[in-house]
Amino acid sequence: MSDLSDQDLSRAAAERALRAAAPPRYRPMIGFRTLFYKEMLRFWKVSFQTVGAPVLTATLYLLIFAHVLQGRVHVYDTVSYTAFLVPGLVMMSILQNAFANSSSSLIQSKISGNVVFILLPPLSHVEIFAAYVLAAVVRGLVVGSGVLAVTLVFSWPAWTSIAWILLFALLGSAVMGTLGLIAGIWAEKFDQVAAFQNFIIMPLTFLSGVFYSVHSLPPPWHAISHGNPFFYMIDGFRYGFFGMSDVNPLESLAIVAMTFILVSVIALKMLSSGYKLRR
Repeated sequence: MSDLSDQDLSRAAAERALRAAAPPRYRPMIGFRTLFYKEMLRFWKVSFQTVGAPVLTATLYLLIFAHVLQGRVHVYDTVSYTAFLVPGLVMMSILQNAFANSSSSLIQSKISGNVVFILLPPLSHVEIFAAYVLAAVVRGLVVGSGVLAVTLVFSWPAWTSIAWILLFALLGSAVMGTLGLIAGIWAEKFDQVAAFQNFIIMPLTFLSGVFYSVHSLPPPWHAISHGNPFFYMIDGFRYGFFGMSDVNPLESLAIVAMTFILVSVIALKMLSSGYKLRR
């Protein structure tokens, strides 16, 4: 009997040793959570620059444009020009900072050579995509909330529908975070990311109706504005404040959602193929 017990104990000890030597079970999405946490820390450690500076810039825009154009520009009958500016500046800050977060993070990793630490772990391209885009969304919303808090000192716009506000803020920042990811993958140096932002993102943002209503534009430019997807992001976001917009918010939502799907497919394809990431 004692021999049998010794055999059983030896077998149990061997099984425990094998289990200890075996690799730990993979916990779903642990790679996504780790990369997302890293991206959050990256921008929050320098929040004075990544959050404080954009809030100050938007506040200066409000002070200058409101002082110069208040009483000279009339958009909606029941809305002052200063109140009209607030949602546009908030959304512009959300979009620009969501793009900056993912694009700057990826190009920094490529330039410094530590992108290999993202490619070597068993991370799927979907997890990489989700972590970068979600972190960009968070930064965009944090900056947008800061801009809104400061600009409310100067004007208190109505809150017609918080659901529309949040929906367009989330979708718009996701689109821009994905575009930033595409730019970061495509670029090989900081100058190329800067060119992408200065010659594509910045013009489309400023020409999207942040400081004016597209109905005030002459016919050719009015039609061109409707080809700008950023216009629908800002117009739909502004609808959540005033209940008034240049186009139907459902149409804006459909266009922004289709834009997100399109850029997501492109980004996922680039990640899955290792385009300019695996050399």
